[in-house]
Amino acid sequence: MMATAALQVAVESKKNNGNVKYAFTCAIFASMASIILGYDIGVMSGASLYIKKDLKITDVQLEILVGIMNLYSLIGAFAAARTSDWIGRRITVVFAAAIFFAGALLMGFAVDYAMLMAGRFVAGVGVGYAVMIAPVYTAEISPASARGFLTSFPDFFINFGILLGYVSNYAFAGLPLRLGWRVMLGIGAAPSMLLALMVFVMPESPRWLVKNGRLADARAVLEKTSATPEEVAERLADIKAAAGIPKDLDGDVVTVPEGQKSKEAQVWKELILSPTPAMRRILLSALGIHFFQQASGSDCVVLYSPRVFKSAGITDENKLLGATCAVGVTKTLFILVAAFLLDRVGRRPLLQCSAGGMMVSLVGLGTGLTVVGHHPDAKIPWAVALCIASTLAFVAFFSIGLGPITAVYPSEIFPLRVRALGFAVGVACNRLTSGVISMTFLSLSKAITIGGSFFLYSGIAALGCVFFFAYLPETRGRTLEEMGKLFGMADTGMEEAEGIRGQEKVIQNPNGCKLDGNQETAATVSLS
Repeated sequence: MMATAALQVAVESKKNNGNVKYAFTCAIFASMASIILGYDIGVMSGASLYIKKDLKITDVQLEILVGIMNLYSLIGAFAAARTSDWIGRRITVVFAAAIFFAGALLMGFAVDYAMLMAGRFVAGVGVGYAVMIAPVYTAEISPASARGFLTSFPDFFINFGILLGYVSNYAFAGLPLRLGWRVMLGIGAAPSMLLALMVFVMPESPRWLVKNGRLADARAVLEKTSATPEEVAERLADIKAAAGIPKDLDGDVVTVPEGQKSKEAQVWKELILSPTPAMRRILLSALGIHFFQQASGSDCVVLYSPRVFKSAGITDENKLLGATCAVGVTKTLFILVAAFLLDRVGRRPLLQCSAGGMMVSLVGLGTGLTVVGHHPDAKIPWAVALCIASTLAFVAFFSIGLGPITAVYPSEIFPLRVRALGFAVGVACNRLTSGVISMTFLSLSKAITIGGSFFLYSGIAALGCVFFFAYLPETRGRTLEEMGKLFGMADTGMEEAEGIRGQEKVIQNPNGCKLDGNQETAATVSLS
């Protein structure tokens, strides 16, 4: 006991808290790229009301305008994969900011629907860049002891961006019709400018540096972002193994083995073309989370919240936007709750609680909207109150589970060699589902009523709850090697094929206890 206590004291004395804070700062700055997506979602919810009036467009044109960015973002997401491998993660963040900046200006100065759609295309590509690069850089720069916590931060900043969009709606709603929505959209260039400036205090990702043979530079970054010298050596060894660099190969600059290219060619076959049953289950688990996050109507509640509240009987525009701001505040607060519960409660319980709560909330929202719809000429206070309470409850339940865990869980379950492609496929599923749902909401509401739409989404949320209970294993407190066994892999092959050590981190955990999932799962998302 005395020896263990002495070792623990020695470890604590060697920890550099300043390095940990620096890593946290860099990870948070990178996560802020997600503000771009959040701001667009939030601001379009209010701006769409004025765009329809000013440009005199139909509901179909409006829902295409609102939802098409999700499809455009696929181009940016896959382009970011290549760009980040080519010029680095750090500069790719600048690319994301610059592209969205151009798109925001185009939308702000749009004179007609065609120009507005062109601006949406450019901004959508920028959003795709941000959606891909924010979690990638965050996971790669984060110290092992905080990866799980920090990997959930991109989702927090999406919600913070949504709140900023709502505030922008409220602040500029009083401007003349032709000017108001243009200012709302154009001012989105400001967050992207701020993000580009912040990049200059961020180091390059050590993962990218190692992939390009710059071991000395990677070691320097790890020394700035790790708590102890032991962690520096361990992280560098793991990254070298993942990059295909032999562990005995050292030096300031080395040549990355050409054989790594053939490994990359095998990734598609292993994950997509002919996966094993265990790999198929991992892929379906990730795709299931991404699908149910969007198919349960989360974007519709956010994007069309003013229209939902208007259908509930709130007709004053200031009250509409005020209620919408309350949605943004609720989402932002509860994502913070989720960040602290992820490694305490576990992923599965939060997902089931989230999906179950969303189902009940959607039933309440559908009931309230149906009652109001059947009495269009009467004020029914309890139905209006039910709609507002159900909407706030929905975004709260979404933010404690499906919101952040969609980023965290896939980064934990994919083996390192296929994690990049698995993450990209998951993002593609997410954006495609979001685009389909958001571009069909208004047409669906006309076909089966707006209340009926939310009853449909509640059924999808119920299916999601069953899927999470029956199909997803719990990953909290599991090591990376144990992840494969959870899904039925007989041998992950990581220790032999990639040289990653599987022994417990005794130096960082002298009592010999298993580490938390965020410490050991090594949620390092790479775009190989």
